[in-house]
Amino acid sequence: MPVAAEPPAIVLVRPQLGENIGKAARAMLNFGLEDMRLVAPRDGWPNPAAGPAASGADVVLENARVFDTVGEAVADCAHVYATTVRKRGVTKPVVTPEAAAAEIHGRTGRSAILFGPERSGLETDDVALARAILTVPINPQFGSLNLAQAVILVAYEWSKGQDLASPTAEDLLPPAPQEDLDGMIAQLEAMLEPKGFFRPESRAASTRRTLRSLLTKPGWNHLEVRTLRGVLSHLAKPDRD
Repeated sequence: MPVAAEPPAIVLVRPQLGENIGKAARAMLNFGLEDMRLVAPRDGWPNPAAGPAASGADVVLENARVFDTVGEAVADCAHVYATTVRKRGVTKPVVTPEAAAAEIHGRTGRSAILFGPERSGLETDDVALARAILTVPINPQFGSLNLAQAVILVAYEWSKGQDLASPTAEDLLPPAPQEDLDGMIAQLEAMLEPKGFFRPESRAASTRRTLRSLLTKPGWNHLEVRTLRGVLSHLAKPDRD
């Protein structure tokens, strides 16, 4: 049986704002990644601004490790990807997040994905340490992604190869049977008739068809039909003094 690949480490190189580190941690944990590594964070670590921005992804922040250099941060990684929108003069294979995820799942050994500072991105020397460049196909007229957005794009592609549970979907009630719908429509028509809604007589049939079409189009379930009929029954009662 093949051994499952280790989840990649997310390496934030010289991150500037604690809020962005927290948001990146949130993006990571959404898709099952917990190995955050920080290289020379500008404002030091821990950063009090990171916690609130992480929105509960505390396990990522608590276990985050800090390194002085990129080389130290990826020393135990066999496969290193540098995220950048440009090659920056370094000739390396260029892959998309989807292709990188497939490579990571198909390899043994730990992988790392480098993300640069918010304002300037990775330096040429940072990119030089990587085995490949990871680039997101993006609008060439506006290639600006914030740090958390970049992390979540990469983490999402990696998560496709994992058995992550989807959010529990609310069970839908079955559609109401035709008998119930007919009863509701008949009840409404009976209330509208004495109010003159179907006049003139020449348009009564067309108006009834339009009303039926309106009430059957949404695909009412039995609870919705019962609720609306309750509303109609309440409206049919004599006004209270």
